[in-house]
Amino acid sequence: MKQTSLSNSLFRIQKKVAVLIWILLIAQSTSLYAQLRIVPIDQSNYIDTRQYSGENNLRTEAVTLPFFDDFSTTRTASPDTKYWLPGSGVYINNSLTTSHPSRNIATFDGLNAAGIPYNLNNQLGQGFTDTLTSQAINLTGKTAADSVYLSFYWSAKGLGELPDSSDFLSLEYFNRDNQWVTVWQQNGFEADTTFKQQFVAITNALYLHAAFQFRFRSFGRNSGAYDTWHVDYVHLDAKRSRKQPYIFDVATRKAISPLLKRYTAMPLRQYLVNPAAALSDSIKTDIVNHFNNFNVLTSTFTLTDVKTGKEFQRNVQRSIFVESLKSKTLSVKPAPSAISAPGDSIHLLARFFITTTDTIPNVNLKNNDTISSRISLTDYFAFDDGSAEYGIQVNQRLGRVAVRYILSKPDTIGGVRIAIVPFNRDVAGQNFTIQFLSSKNGKPDRVLAQRSAAASYASDRNGFADYRLNTPVAVPDTFYVGWQQINEQPLTVGFDRNSTLGKDHIFYNLGTEWAREQSLNGSIMIRPYIGAKAMGVVTGREEVTSENWFYPNPSNGTISWKVKNLNQIHIYSKDGRLVETILPQRDQQSQELRRLKDGLYILKASDGKRSFVQKLLILK
Repeated sequence: MKQTSLSNSLFRIQKKVAVLIWILLIAQSTSLYAQLRIVPIDQSNYIDTRQYSGENNLRTEAVTLPFFDDFSTTRTASPDTKYWLPGSGVYINNSLTTSHPSRNIATFDGLNAAGIPYNLNNQLGQGFTDTLTSQAINLTGKTAADSVYLSFYWSAKGLGELPDSSDFLSLEYFNRDNQWVTVWQQNGFEADTTFKQQFVAITNALYLHAAFQFRFRSFGRNSGAYDTWHVDYVHLDAKRSRKQPYIFDVATRKAISPLLKRYTAMPLRQYLVNPAAALSDSIKTDIVNHFNNFNVLTSTFTLTDVKTGKEFQRNVQRSIFVESLKSKTLSVKPAPSAISAPGDSIHLLARFFITTTDTIPNVNLKNNDTISSRISLTDYFAFDDGSAEYGIQVNQRLGRVAVRYILSKPDTIGGVRIAIVPFNRDVAGQNFTIQFLSSKNGKPDRVLAQRSAAASYASDRNGFADYRLNTPVAVPDTFYVGWQQINEQPLTVGFDRNSTLGKDHIFYNLGTEWAREQSLNGSIMIRPYIGAKAMGVVTGREEVTSENWFYPNPSNGTISWKVKNLNQIHIYSKDGRLVETILPQRDQQSQELRRLKDGLYILKASDGKRSFVQKLLILK
C-alpha cells in the first residue's frame, strides 16, 4: 500500500515537471522545436450569454420523480435550467466524444461558466473545476424500501485531455442537514475512456427529504481545458434495481456525416458545376439500442431548404432491426439533381428521425429520436464542422501554414474567415500575414495575394473573424490559403478533430520548402470565400500590358480605346480599390470619367479573348 502511494506521488511529481518543461518550450521559438502542433483551447474569450428566464438558483417548486436528462433538449452550450442550476461551467456538446450513449453530453474541464480558466495565474494549479448541480428534488416520503437509485453514464478524455492520477470526478448528495456528502468518486488514474454506466443508491434517511440535490464535481488542472470528463443519461427514480440497468430507449447519437464529398460547405455556384461529383456517396448517422431486447423501427431522412421549408429529398426505411445493446448505422444516398435555389446561396437542413416505442414512465424519450445538421451552400469553402476541439499553431517566427482547396471552375476569392482561438496568452491585435498561393506539383507555389492582419477573437465560441482582400484574387483551379507567423508568440487557429476531410490538405513551411502535414487527423478552421470580380481574368487568357490601348494619357476626364468590342473595363485606384466599372455598348470606344479625381489609376479590360492592363493618369 505504501509502495503504491509512493509510486503515485512520484508520478504526480514527474507529471508536473513534464508540464513545466512543456510550458517553457512553448515560450521559446527556436527552429529546434518548430513544427505544426495541436494544443488545448482556452475558452476565456467566450461568454455564455444564455438567459435563464428569471430562474436564479433553486426553482420555486422542487422537481418530482422521475428526474431524467440526456441533454438532448438543450439548445445551447449550457445545461437546461429545468433540471440544473445555472453557472455550472459544463459544456453541452455532441462533438467531444465518439462513443457516447445518445445525442449530446455534458463535458467537465478547467473552464468556468463564462469559459474563463478557474486559475489564470498558475498553469500547474489544481483544484475543483466544473460543478453540475441539480435543482431541488422532492424525495419526501421515500424510504430505503422504495429502492431509489441515481444512474448515469460517465467517461474520461474523449477528444479532450486524459485526467491524471490526482484528478477525479465525484458525485455528492445534499442531506437534510445542509451538507454535501461524497457518495461516489472516480480517479483519473483508473479512468475508463469508454462510457460506463454507474448506479448509486439513495437509502440514507438524511437524503430522503423535500429539497434533495445531487451534484457532479471535477477536480484537476484549473488553468484551461484540461483533465476532461463526460456525463450522459442522468436518471433518478424509485423502484429501480442494479440488476435491471437497461433503459427502454433507442437514441440517435453521432453527428450526421457530411452531405458533400470533399467539403462540409462550399459556394452554391461551385456546387452546381457538377452536383453528382460534389455530393458524398452516402450520408450517415447511427442509433443505439439501450434495451436488453431487439427493436424494430422506422427511420426517415429529409433534406430541406431552411428558409422556405421546401423538401428536396425524403427517404423512409422501414423494419430496421436493431440488436439489443448494439448500435446501428443509418445511411441514405443523396439525390444530386434535387438541390436548387433561385439566388446564389442556400442553407440546407439534413435530418434523421426514428419512430420508436421508447418507454420510461412519465419521461419523454422522443427528444433523442431526432438528429440534424445544417449545410451551407453560400459563398465559402470549409473542411471543418464548425467546432474546435483543439487549436493548431506553428511555433516559429516566419513559419507558414497553408490549406489546399480545389475549385470546380475558375473563380475569384474575396477573403477568408479564420477561427482564431485563445491559448495561454491573449494575442488579440497581434499582426500576422494572410496568404493566398497558387499550386505547383501538388504543393503551394507563388503568392497570388497577401495582406497584413491583426488577430481577432470572435465574440462567441467557435466563431470566425473575417479578413477581406482589398482586391479579390483570380484563381483558375487549385489554390492554398493560410497564414505566416510574424511574432514570436504563436497564433492559434481552431482545429476540428471530428471532421477529417481536411487532413490531407494541410501544408507547412519552416524555411524555403513546403511539406505536407501527415500526422494530424483533423481539419483547420479556415474558410476562404468567393468575392467580387477580381483584377485579372480567371480563365487564364493572355494578359497584354501596354501604354497605348487607352488614350489620351494623361487624360482630362475622357478615355478612348483602340480595341473594338470590349465587354468590361475595371478601373482601380493605385492602392488596389475598384472605383469604377464600364460595360461598353456595341461599337462604343470612349467614356467620360466624371467621378474620378485627379491621380494615377490602373485599367483592366477584356474583349473575351484577351485582357488589357494599363496605367492611366487623370489630370482635369
